[in-house]
Amino acid sequence: MTVSLVLASASPRRKSLLAQIGIMPDVITPSDIDETPAGEELPRPHALRLAEQKALAVHVAGQFTLSADTVVGVGRRILPKTTDEAAARACLQLMSGRTHHVYTGVCLIGPDGAKSVKVSDTKVKVKRLTDGEIERYIATKEWDGKAGGYAIQGQFEAYISSIQGSYSGVVGLPLHTVQNMLSGMGYSK
Repeated sequence: MTVSLVLASASPRRKSLLAQIGIMPDVITPSDIDETPAGEELPRPHALRLAEQKALAVHVAGQFTLSADTVVGVGRRILPKTTDEAAARACLQLMSGRTHHVYTGVCLIGPDGAKSVKVSDTKVKVKRLTDGEIERYIATKEWDGKAGGYAIQGQFEAYISSIQGSYSGVVGLPLHTVQNMLSGMGYSK
């Protein structure tokens, strides 16, 4: 008997990333949790906490539940999921010429309630951006709703001088980590 896989995410990117490794969730049930950082919460623990809360919010016994959350951190700062040009511009200016971290927390809950929570940490170096480059990127609107104000899989990739870690983790789901978690918990396609 095949056990259902529920993806606790509204992100079309996460669904398409899973499809890249031949996994199609049986159900997509986005969770509705408060994503506000807790007090002095740092980026890495924030990503882990949100991934776990998203999975717990929708998990039903007898099924696999997979969730993820991507957080961009510059030092101790958590950059927002940008919803306006000013926020996107501020994020890009802060990351210009620097290395930042993209943390993607992943939580998998098994049919029996067993839980695995992991984080992918990818270092991303952005070239020094000119004001014109920032404004051209702002005009693309690719930043809308993206953690840190950019989408690496879009035009912004031209400004990335190096990444160290999981490219798919920066997009929103570290496939190597997810595959290992699913296999380790006995999930089969």
